[in-house]
Amino acid sequence: MIRYYYELTRKEMEAVDKKNTVVLFPLGAIEQHGSQAPLGTDTIIAEAMRGYIKEELEKVDPDYEMLMLPPMPVGFSVEHLDFCGSLSFKADTYYHLLYDICSSLAYHGFKKIAFLLCHGGNKPVVDSLARQLRRDLNIYPFVLNNGAFSHPDVKATITPGNERDFHGAEMETSMVMAIKPDTVKLEYSEAGYLGEYDGKKAVKFSGSKSIPWMGRDFVTAEGKPIGILGDPAGASAEKGEIILRTTAKTLVPAFLEIRDWKIE
Repeated sequence: MIRYYYELTRKEMEAVDKKNTVVLFPLGAIEQHGSQAPLGTDTIIAEAMRGYIKEELEKVDPDYEMLMLPPMPVGFSVEHLDFCGSLSFKADTYYHLLYDICSSLAYHGFKKIAFLLCHGGNKPVVDSLARQLRRDLNIYPFVLNNGAFSHPDVKATITPGNERDFHGAEMETSMVMAIKPDTVKLEYSEAGYLGEYDGKKAVKFSGSKSIPWMGRDFVTAEGKPIGILGDPAGASAEKGEIILRTTAKTLVPAFLEIRDWKIE
């Protein structure tokens, strides 16, 4: 049975099979997503993904044992602090907040925690955290990236010519439009470009040879910092539904393997 963690009473929680139940921990962010999408884009997506995952998992295994935590709304988003409204923990603060939550779960006997990363900037912290949690607490922390952005069905939603779609552009805006359309102001859309990264052959903004990017690095055609890469103007709720649903479906095989993971 898939349930929301905070809806259980203490007595109900005592009866949960802690060893085999998977605790889903979605990790969002509050940060700029261009001129058109809300600051809470990642957290809005993180919250909604719980429902999509629940639907898709129950189609395959109606008895799947999972407890879903509410999303952590703020993450490690220092790259966006140049833009008004963005919030961020320092890396060590974020690490210790997550550590303490997981330590509480481990104290009560939970063994399997699945982090769902709905903001890419959280990944370096969570990767380090997960390894330390496994070493210190003898639990099994799984790290899952949200957003099946390389899936053919998702790539087919991108407007032709807008293939370089990254942070806050067409795909993420579409996802929010499918969830909370009133929070998106598509009429304010501005396209973002590579800025100083344009034309670089060796050192890029991501990959094996890179400089950590900041939101201000991505600019409009006029050179104004915009913080997104790509053009969100072609976003739609229909596209967002495809992306959200496809993402949930692609996560199912991982959740099934987590369910069957042997615990020492």
